Amino acid sequence: MHTTCLSETIGDDIPQIINKAKADGKIPPGRYVIHANTPSYVGSHVTGFSNMTKAMVDYFAESNGHKNKVINLIPGYSEPSDMEEIRRIASLMGIKTIMFPDTSGVLNGPLTGKFKMYPEGGVTIPELKQAGSSMGTVAMGRLASGPAARALDAKCKVHCEILDLPMGLHGTDMFVDMLRRMAGVNVPDSLTLERGQMVDVISDMHQYFYGKKVAIAGDPDQLLALAKFLVSIDMYPVYMVSGTPAGKKFEASLREVVKDLPHEVKIKIPGDMFLLHQWIKNEPVDLLIGNTYLKYIAKDEDIPLLRYGFPIFDRVGHSYFPTMGYKGGIRLLEKITDTLLDRKDRDATDINMELVM
Repeated sequence: MHTTCLSETIGDDIPQIINKAKADGKIPPGRYVIHANTPSYVGSHVTGFSNMTKAMVDYFAESNGHKNKVINLIPGYSEPSDMEEIRRIASLMGIKTIMFPDTSGVLNGPLTGKFKMYPEGGVTIPELKQAGSSMGTVAMGRLASGPAARALDAKCKVHCEILDLPMGLHGTDMFVDMLRRMAGVNVPDSLTLERGQMVDVISDMHQYFYGKKVAIAGDPDQLLALAKFLVSIDMYPVYMVSGTPAGKKFEASLREVVKDLPHEVKIKIPGDMFLLHQWIKNEPVDLLIGNTYLKYIAKDEDIPLLRYGFPIFDRVGHSYFPTMGYKGGIRLLEKITDTLLDRKDRDATDINMELVM
């Protein structure tokens, strides 16, 4: 149950309403009703998502008195493809996991020709209850996942570690190392191979990344992870905005990432795309990264756009192909390279058009 502006303004006692419905037998056996506070005048969609994730802990998590050899994964506001990739990495390391929320197999499920009210996939109620008896939690994204991880620690004494989204080489390294230490396992050769492949792509394509100025718009957790990734491959995220209020600490951490860039960096949180457009008009960039709404700026200013984040209305694939982990990082590198080289080919003359880049 998600609250609305009117409900929040009135001050409805949602837990009391749910309890009365239970007592009156209005909730069928085997069905559950949980609530999250989601007034549109507080924060953004990330705030509502975070509250919903925390509600899963508040309503379901319980401790059985001992710790199971399971790690909870809270993937943040990410694509179902990324959730699948995060779970795959843990599986390669031989780690049993409980992931919540989990939209994989639900929002990217197959077309079978048969109607199913509830698709296969997603986290189950028993798993949410067992999350309170896991040996640890790895939460990805401080805004979207942090509150749920801390609530689980406070309620059931499940130790939590809160990381950035596992994006890029260093971001994925941090995630893999945290899983290794928390579960007490070794990193398999298969993951080391994937890491080496990503390093190879970065090395081969570095000449096209180096020195390119980028403007980014997106949710705070994605913004921070993406900025770190771009800086690590010598690209310059010079303009960054997010519509989600994230606080001074977040902005300070973002400025720390870009403090050594040889350009002035403009950051506005919360900020909007109108302001971003004005910055770009005054001093253009080489690449835009953000959701579908950036296509208008891309068209007006003739700047290539890499679609990333939420929402993406006008392209397919983002729910099927990850951009997190080593494999996802390779795909993101490919998309950046293709976007830049497509522009290079478009602008080339008959004289300097290259067959081999």
